[in-house]
Amino acid sequence: MAPEPLTPANTTVVLVDYAVGFANILGSHDLAQHINNASGLAKTAKWYESGLVVTNGQSTKPSGPLYPELLDVIGDHPVIERTRDFNAFLDEPFAQAVRAENRPNLVIGGIATDGCVLQTVLGGLREDYRVHVAVDASASLTVEAHNTAVQRMIQAGAVPVTWFSLAAEFQLEPKFHDAPHRMRLMQENVPAMAMSARSYVNALEQGKRATAGV
Repeated sequence: MAPEPLTPANTTVVLVDYAVGFANILGSHDLAQHINNASGLAKTAKWYESGLVVTNGQSTKPSGPLYPELLDVIGDHPVIERTRDFNAFLDEPFAQAVRAENRPNLVIGGIATDGCVLQTVLGGLREDYRVHVAVDASASLTVEAHNTAVQRMIQAGAVPVTWFSLAAEFQLEPKFHDAPHRMRLMQENVPAMAMSARSYVNALEQGKRATAGV
């Protein structure tokens, strides 16, 4: 049986440990693109009104606070600071926050893919959530570490997604069918696709003018 669609009403986006102190040790992805994708995932949750749970280690530790770009997106949304656990579900305030969203699907992104993301994904599966991992919004020290962790999560039952495909799936909801969110995401986080859209619109306009004999 085909899985049900991911919708804002049945999905909680979980952002794990996007801390500034980790940024410069990531080697699996280009840093600017990684931050862009993390921001895009957060915007998708906020703009489409899905569930959203944000967690980080203690901001006073060397890993530090969340990326400022992410803080700009989430605004005053609470950040659950964990004291020790790689598996965020072992932290009771985090587990309670996810349960309070009361949505069966989780989309988890963060760093490091082979550390807190992996263990939190496995923790979510043990809690009987349908867990999806945002592979392009997660990163690790090496490509090998990232890819191996993704393979392990898939074998355990998690489903890989990309953040922009999630936004496209949310856009299918009738409530958001005519919303400007996806085009705004293109403009702010997927500029190459936004340029293609402009090119397409321009071609349509040129065709209309030619048909009208202008």
